[in-house]
Amino acid sequence: MSNIRFDRRGMIAALLMATTLSGTLAGCGTSSAPADGGEIAKLAAARGIEKSNLKLGFIKLTDMAPLAIAKEKGFFAEEGLNVTLEPQANWKVLVDGVGGGQLDGAHMLAGHPIASQAGIGSKVKLITPLSLDINGKGVTISNRVYDLIAASLPKGADGKVVQPVSAAVLKPVVAKARGEGKSFKMGMVFPVSGHNYVLRYWLAAGGLNPGFYLPADTAGVTGAEVQLSVTPPPQMPATLEAGTIDGYSVGEPWNQAAVAKKIGVPIVVDPDIAGTTADKVFGLTADFAAKNPKTVQALLRALIRAQIWLDADGGKNRSEAVKILAKSQYVGADEKVLMASMTGNFTFGSGDTRQTPEFNLFFDQQTSYPFASDAIWVLTQMRRWGQISETKTDAWYLETAKAAFRSDLYDAAAASLVADGKADAAQFPKTDGFRIYARKAIDGVTFDAHKPAAYAASFAIGLKSGQTVSAAGVK
Repeated sequence: MSNIRFDRRGMIAALLMATTLSGTLAGCGTSSAPADGGEIAKLAAARGIEKSNLKLGFIKLTDMAPLAIAKEKGFFAEEGLNVTLEPQANWKVLVDGVGGGQLDGAHMLAGHPIASQAGIGSKVKLITPLSLDINGKGVTISNRVYDLIAASLPKGADGKVVQPVSAAVLKPVVAKARGEGKSFKMGMVFPVSGHNYVLRYWLAAGGLNPGFYLPADTAGVTGAEVQLSVTPPPQMPATLEAGTIDGYSVGEPWNQAAVAKKIGVPIVVDPDIAGTTADKVFGLTADFAAKNPKTVQALLRALIRAQIWLDADGGKNRSEAVKILAKSQYVGADEKVLMASMTGNFTFGSGDTRQTPEFNLFFDQQTSYPFASDAIWVLTQMRRWGQISETKTDAWYLETAKAAFRSDLYDAAAASLVADGKADAAQFPKTDGFRIYARKAIDGVTFDAHKPAAYAASFAIGLKSGQTVSAAGVK
């Protein structure tokens, strides 16, 4: 697998030359957004865009920011696109909308296109040509649970809890609940979400089994010491407050909402759990991408420009982004709640706000690039917990990852932005499709994307090579 490398700068240079020769993109950028739909339509026609009127879906989370910024700052319009952004009730509704053609594309979980290419869930093949963000997730527990473990949490010289917190601190609470004939329950947003896999990783690293998936099973509670269930992100705080769940794994602003409402305490953030992980992506059907290549390129150009804007100069635009996201048509949360995680800080509790510069990235550290290795990590977790029922080869992991994460489409968009002077070539450094993972996982296990089969089988809690899951358990 180490031989599968490509010179991304060389590819971009070749594409840039082709772009210049064709004259289809060079010089067509505008300094401000077209004034109305008529001008957008003319621009789209001049560029040969197959479909300029688009409806894109999203869930009310801060990581939908590139879509909102592309709309509000005029990047969609400048690319010849008349885009309507439409919030969706939950991830299933959103994915069904894309698969059924009611939505042209959407803010998606990274796991959605990966699962579809792996034969899990959606019958329609989904792809992503762009990562919207990395990290951005946290685990929050209720005040009741926090009070039970507070005395056992290690404190630093400043009196604050030492991060990252191991899930092992929950063992006495889980044991107490089981002794009383109750279940310790936690919410996550969807079975193929990074939130699910990060929460499972954290629990298992602390010695708590989050359960396995049976074939065609979406519950994933076989053998579980902690029961995980799906809860739509905006409903997380209310569900926690009602006592239906004891904690949850979710993106922002819903961890910070628990702090603001004084109903829960964020206990750990995802960069400290499994290191850098894929979070949300821009997803669409493989069929749409094949039929509308220039439309897809225009979408990618606009979204990449929005991501560059979001992370420009150390995040100087984040405060403006927060004001945009606070609008009711987007996330609709209080600006103070949004600011608590969108400006390089994260609030774990009252008086405990810390610098977390890597918590929510949109462009820096090559965030927008759809790395095959990011997809491979998700696939290893699908196998670890039984969503992929059989042992797979390393070649299968790579092939499936590259089918889902279409870096070729990203590279073409990057080349055209450089050709038009909308971005600098240095902003798109060379890569072989494998991210360099510098952050350590909480359990110390090193992720080797070149040897995913061995990695997936390496955990103390998780399926080993050759093992399967049935109603009777793991065998």
